[in-house]
Amino acid sequence: QVQLVESGGGLVQAGGSLRLSCAASGRIYTVGVMGWYRQAPGKQRELVASIDSGGDTTYTDSVKGRFTISRDNAKKTAYLQMNSLKPEDTAVYYCNVDRLTTQFGPRFDSWGQGTQVTVSA
Repeated sequence: QVQLVESGGGLVQAGGSLRLSCAASGRIYTVGVMGWYRQAPGKQRELVASIDSGGDTTYTDSVKGRFTISRDNAKKTAYLQMNSLKPEDTAVYYCNVDRLTTQFGPRFDSWGQGTQVTVSA
C-alpha cells in the first residue's frame, strides 16, 4: 500500500525547534515534488515549503530563515526543520507529493495524515 507517513509533531515553547519527517512507503519508484502544508483552525491550508527531486526549494515568506526543508531521495523521505517557532506556527502540518510513480502507475496529489504542531507562548 502506497502512503505518506508523517512524524515529529508535538508541543514546544516559543523559540523552540521541531523536526518533521514524511516518508513515502510502498512500491514506489520515483517521488516528485514534496511539500509541507499547514492548516490552522479557521484558516485555509497553506503551502509552507516544497522541494523537488533536484533539491530546489521554495518557502512561504513567514517561515523564511526559520524553517528548512530537505529530502533524502534514497529513503524517499522529506524533512522540515523548524527553528525559532512562534505561536502562529501552530497548525496541523501535512505532507504532500505531487506525483508518485508506483508499481500500479502514477499517483497524483498524495497527502499524509497530518501531524499536530503546537507552539505555546
